[in-house]
Parts: sequence; structure tokens; C-alpha cells
Amino acid sequence: MSAPGTRDVARVALVLVSHSHDLAAGAVELAGQMAPGVLLVPVGGTPDGQLGTDFDGIERAFAQATADGRSAVVLMDLGSAVLTAESVLDLADEDLVARVRLADAPFVEGAVAAAVTAHGGADLDAVLAAAEGAGRMYPVEKSDVVPTTLPDDGVVRETRTLLNPMGLHARPAAVISRMLASYDAKVTVNGVSAASVLALMKLGATQGTELRIEAEGPQAEEAVKVFVTEVERGFGEI
Repeated sequence: MSAPGTRDVARVALVLVSHSHDLAAGAVELAGQMAPGVLLVPVGGTPDGQLGTDFDGIERAFAQATADGRSAVVLMDLGSAVLTAESVLDLADEDLVARVRLADAPFVEGAVAAAVTAHGGADLDAVLAAAEGAGRMYPVEKSDVVPTTLPDDGVVRETRTLLNPMGLHARPAAVISRMLASYDAKVTVNGVSAASVLALMKLGATQGTELRIEAEGPQAEEAVKVFVTEVERGFGEI
């Protein structure tokens, strides 16, 4: 399922396997808000509505996710969900197995990170890496921030103040990550990668926070320009 009124355009889909129907559906709803162009398939609970896993339901979800030549990354909430998903793959045909990856990742954070990465057109390995990388995220300490270097080092720099009342929360972070995916540039914000929605959110940047934007690469100037434009318009929230 995807957000209403959207079309699935990403070449990698996500399957979210939970012991709870509501948890799977909620994770899909959250990730879908961040990445409306990605096919997100929830599988939760048993066929009779109880907590548990459903072999046949997971099998159907894998088939749906990999239809039309798509690949799929699968996130699972607990160990028995992993075992059931593995069992489905053990009995699947080789073509489907080749296009499905089971992620060792936190269920919600991994789903959001993977969905945003898939929305940007990334391949199967990159989407899997984004999901699993979410489990290694940590709050940014001041000591982690790289000092500003000399202005002749080829890095494009701008500084802007957050204007929107809620600051750099989930939606603006996803907007930035999706927006920058099309540029050939490495962009950081206050020392963290602007390509990572979770890293941006963990900055805890509130209204009035100063953002230091730095970029390098062939399209660094263009990437910084669109970033600054979004900050100045308050991400459409002011």
C-alpha cells in the first residue's frame, strides 16, 4: 500500500513484517508520509487477528513487492518474524530470492531510512544499507562537528536560521533527503549527512537554530541553493 493519490515509482519496495497488524500498518503509514513514491507492504498478525506471524501472508507480500520487476527490502520486528520470513524465502523460486533482502535493522527507524533512500531511486543494496545503518545512528555530540576549513578548499558553504516553528522535524528532514538525492553532491548540515533523514532528525534543530550547510561535488552549488531556498520558505510551514 502507498499513500492515497500517489504512484509507486521506486524500483525497490519495502515489506514490513510485524507480530501486530496495527504496528505494521502504522509503520507503513509513517514511512509512506516520508516517501510517497515507494511501495510499502505491511504484514501483521495472524489470519484470525491475533498476535503472531503469517507464513502465507508474508509469501503474498513478497510476491506483491517484487511484481513488475521490483526488488524488496524486508524489515521484521521480532525474531520469530525473521524465522518465518526466512522460511518463506527458503521455499521461494530463485528469481524472487535474488531480489529480496532481509534487513537486520530497527523496525521503525529502518523503515523510514530505507523508504526515503528508495524514494530517491537507490538500488537494492543501497536501500538495505540505509535500513541497517539506522541501527548504528547516535546523537551528534559537539565534538563530532568538523571545524570549518578555508574557503578555497572547493566546499560550498551557507549558513541559515531555521524559521519554521517545529524546526527540522521528520517531514522537513525527509524533504531534504529526497530533494538532495538527485544532485551529484555530498551535503552536510551541522556536520551530519543531509542524505540521512534520521541523522537530520537527531540534530534536534528547533526554530532559531543556525544551520551550517556544506557541500562538495560537481553539483554542490545547486544542491546548496535548493536547500537554502527550502529553509528560507520554512519548508512550506510558515
